[in-house]
Amino acid sequence: MTTPRHPQPQSPSRPPTRDRIVAAAAEVMATRGLAHTTTKEIARAAGYSEATLYKHFRDKEELFFCVMRERLPSGFIETLADLPARAGHGSVRATLEDIARKAVPFYEQSIPMMASVFSEPVLLARHRDGLRAAGLGPHLANTALAGYLRAEQRLGRISRSVRPEAGAALLLGACFQHAFLAQFVGEHAVEQSVERFARDLVRSLLSGAAPG
Repeated sequence: MTTPRHPQPQSPSRPPTRDRIVAAAAEVMATRGLAHTTTKEIARAAGYSEATLYKHFRDKEELFFCVMRERLPSGFIETLADLPARAGHGSVRATLEDIARKAVPFYEQSIPMMASVFSEPVLLARHRDGLRAAGLGPHLANTALAGYLRAEQRLGRISRSVRPEAGAALLLGACFQHAFLAQFVGEHAVEQSVERFARDLVRSLLSGAAPG
């Protein structure tokens, strides 16, 4: 696995040292997985001492959160945050396709980093606690999407028969599986492009969700 394909541009407000460390962490974590990555390896890849790394980050988990926010393919988290404002605007189909197009590459890049954590129960518990303390977690994507679907129901643009939580799980779960297959089997074995996958997925989900 190589460095994420869509690195965020360096912010002028962030120290260059910090950005180099985050970029190095993204590369090492994508290659070795979170559980097998050490701060010493990250510091070496960034060209700094481990002491310099700790001037900017408390621990490996904090670095991982920064990688997730700053170095993975952009747009998915921001799109989820914007969902409340999108209810009633544009088409539901276009909004859901937008989410699917951005979810797949986000999951595709994060899966290699996270996979090894599940083989280390102590690290998994620590990581889970860190996410909870920071108010973060993968479940929030489902919560945000379910909230959007519920808002569109109230506006009469989605059938009342749809269960928002189930709809969110269907869409995001399908995106996660598509990303998993691309990683596990290889992108060459995934017949659909992300664009076509998003179109077909949303069309299928909405076929029984039209109001009336």
